[in-house]
Amino acid sequence: MNYTEAVAYIDELTRAKKISLGLSTMKELLSRLGDPQDSLSFIHIAGTNGKGSTLAFLSSVCRAAGFRVGRYNSPSVFSYCEKIQVNGTAISEADAARLLTRVRQVSEEMEADGLSHPTAFETETAVSFLYFAEQGCDLVALETGMGGETDATNVVTTTVVSVLSSISMDHMQFLGNTLEEIARVKGGIIKPGRPVVLSGQSETVTKVMEEICRERRSSLTISAPEKAKVLKAGTDGTVFDYGAFKNVKIPLLGKYQIINACTALEVVEILRDLGYDIGENAVYEGMASVVWPGRFEKLLDSPFFFIDGAHNPEAAERLRDSINLYFTNRRILYIMGILADKDYRRIVEITAPMAEKIFTVTPNNSRALSAEALASCIEEQAETIGFSGTVETRESIERAVKDSLSWAGEDGCIIAFGSLSYLGELKAALKENIHD
Repeated sequence: MNYTEAVAYIDELTRAKKISLGLSTMKELLSRLGDPQDSLSFIHIAGTNGKGSTLAFLSSVCRAAGFRVGRYNSPSVFSYCEKIQVNGTAISEADAARLLTRVRQVSEEMEADGLSHPTAFETETAVSFLYFAEQGCDLVALETGMGGETDATNVVTTTVVSVLSSISMDHMQFLGNTLEEIARVKGGIIKPGRPVVLSGQSETVTKVMEEICRERRSSLTISAPEKAKVLKAGTDGTVFDYGAFKNVKIPLLGKYQIINACTALEVVEILRDLGYDIGENAVYEGMASVVWPGRFEKLLDSPFFFIDGAHNPEAAERLRDSINLYFTNRRILYIMGILADKDYRRIVEITAPMAEKIFTVTPNNSRALSAEALASCIEEQAETIGFSGTVETRESIERAVKDSLSWAGEDGCIIAFGSLSYLGELKAALKENIHD
């Protein structure tokens, strides 16, 4: 397959193969591919929110320390290849096509033998392992797709450290109906005898992780972001102290990024204890140079234009906190596009009261909530939640961008959020408008 055919193949798998949690198909696929994952060392990350940012911090620090670092995360925001990177460079289209072709051949052989055909996520995960092995990666920062225990990434056995970011209610139809159930599934990535770092959070989650760590004789370190001392916070980044780390600068915006940064710093300490040579300069350089597109990312200064993947209630609360931190005296317009299987009523309840105007759009995703349905939801709740602004649908993301820029002028603030799935299209539309 060429690259266009390879991406079309993945798209077809996404449509045809429903989400399938379990490891049997993935183990068979990797076995037939020679188990490339067994030659790699993993920092394995699970969680509901923050796992991608934590992964980005760790990848950046380890790369600054001189290690060859693979990075696997999903979904893609701006290009298909960005989900598989080595030292910050995405897999080439040629390599992606070549490895997807190889995995497809093996998958079809499995199907011919009467076995299940791997899903899109299983296929892509296998491609990442093949690529990281070919590239001779020293470490791989590996993000789960969904859950943990039965997630396709959990076939790995050579985990260096397991990391649990913030855990909240999401994907209940697959992971459980209580926070305890979801935490237990996420904690399934914990490997016997291997260290664990947990982002400091609710007592419910903490108790579950403590229990799993006792059962598996794994040491547990819990970050304490409440002990971080913020020295400076603005739209150009944050500077803070955390334990022995002083004047740490991070460019990622949002109050919650301090939480993720503190988790990453705890992991760095564990890696040092395990013998990884990560010097002080590498820590500060890596934290200061981290890149994580689409997560409260600033695209313009005048007017302020931000994009964020806030797709569930906890992420919406974090977005609200960031708005209160940075934009208390600004007129705010939202561009909102949300998937129908998310708790969109709660997301609206949390975020809408701060906006003066909201444009709703329909993301280009089979699971999308229509712009009309989202607008109706906002209008129905307006009085109850204290939203006194106006809400309008837009037939396209391009129109929403153009109209939002006209509304904002030079001193307004535009924030697009709700789902990562449309932010790439939005960013391209903004670029077109700026060039116009």
